[in-house]
Amino acid sequence: MNAPRLVLVGLGPAGLDRVPEAARRAVTDPDRTVVVRTLRHPAAAELAAVRDIDDCDDLYETAETIDDVYEGIVERVWRHLDRGPVAYAVPGSVAVGERAAAELIRRARSRGIDTETHPGASFVDIACLAVGVDPITDGTQIVDGRDLPDPFPLHVPTFITQVDTPLVLADVAVSLGRLLPDDAPVTVLSRLGSPDEEIRTVPLTGLARVPVDERTTVFVPATPAGWFGLVGTNRILRRECPWDAEQTHHTLAAHLIEEAYETLHAIADLPPDAPAGEPDMGAYAELEEELGDLLLQVVFHSTLAAEAGAFDVDDVAETVRRKLVRRHPHVFGDVEVADATEVKANWESIKSAEKARSSLMADIPEALPGITRADKIQRRAASAGFDWGDAAPIFDVVVAELDELRAVADDRAAATMELGDVLFSVVNLARHLGIDPEIALAEANAKFVRRFEEMERIARGRGDELRELPADELEALWGHAKGDPPGSRS
Repeated sequence: MNAPRLVLVGLGPAGLDRVPEAARRAVTDPDRTVVVRTLRHPAAAELAAVRDIDDCDDLYETAETIDDVYEGIVERVWRHLDRGPVAYAVPGSVAVGERAAAELIRRARSRGIDTETHPGASFVDIACLAVGVDPITDGTQIVDGRDLPDPFPLHVPTFITQVDTPLVLADVAVSLGRLLPDDAPVTVLSRLGSPDEEIRTVPLTGLARVPVDERTTVFVPATPAGWFGLVGTNRILRRECPWDAEQTHHTLAAHLIEEAYETLHAIADLPPDAPAGEPDMGAYAELEEELGDLLLQVVFHSTLAAEAGAFDVDDVAETVRRKLVRRHPHVFGDVEVADATEVKANWESIKSAEKARSSLMADIPEALPGITRADKIQRRAASAGFDWGDAAPIFDVVVAELDELRAVADDRAAATMELGDVLFSVVNLARHLGIDPEIALAEANAKFVRRFEEMERIARGRGDELRELPADELEALWGHAKGDPPGSRS
């Protein structure tokens, strides 16, 4: 049997003495060219001391991205293969975190080139022993410090690999800082398996100051943080808190509405062009809190539904994910669209087909607040092309509706109908101006409350009560609260 032209060798976590005999023979065979991913590894350095090798460290210095590094490695090994047998050797295991090795195997098999693999011991094995984790019993995830997941789940023991520079370490510390308290313990594992291995546990606040090298991994114990932490905490409270244990879908309904409106109020405090422009971090902090309260309602209802055997929170997330994919064929399929208007039209068309509704007006909830329902009705009509071209003519419509209201103001029934038309037209105007009418009204309410409270403050300072003041003094106080110049009637 002919010797394979391409051999892939994992050098394990430390020196050549820990590399199995068959793998060691493959990389010491004088008739075989040896390419190592990096010399910054004990076994690779020892190998370079006893024979000629080609290392790929230069690619890390010249390539613009890590993808370019891996592509360069593959091409370099392939050039050697054109001249004879090659062994490609990597730190740790060929099967863990080695995109170049996977691509070499794929390419060799597609071209009928014989390959042989000596996987090698992964750092994961000794890292798990070092921190006392069983990857099956405890569950484990391994992530790349240069490409951290977002969102970042930490509900299982987590090894963050390739933390090889202070910059990568700083990014890891920042990402963990978003989810963990400052005193959360994290363990830094360096040079595992070597005589100079170092294992130190530090509080998260001290992580960024720990020295790192090419063989550094950060370990984070399982912690109830982020999305998984919220779901788990809600389930614990459902079992152990008397108030949570008493709740039903119906008792929670009022909380859902309240949290939705508080979120809307927080949105109203953002700059009109947010997220564009300079962010108002105070307003965003308020929005973050309110979105959390709103998210809790979704999680809580999902917990109750899981108790009933209907669905759980993963089903909720997956259902909406599939819906987004179905209704965005221009992103996930081969449909072409010209603009956002066409996207909305496609959305409504697909939704109508899914729900088999007989009218675009079907299934608009009657329980929606009037302004919100009016906006939704108008958007549905617009998706069919029934809409004004721009805002200009709607100003005249609003004026006309006000004139009609004025003409029937003494007839309560007729005035009610005409006032509804005025409000409907104002909602239409807001939509064409790109203004959320609920937010606009919320801002107007808040502005009125601020000014009225200022009137009360001034009156109390003079020893007066508003209800006892004549109309002209109330108007003067209102003007002062608005900041109007004396005598102004605006």
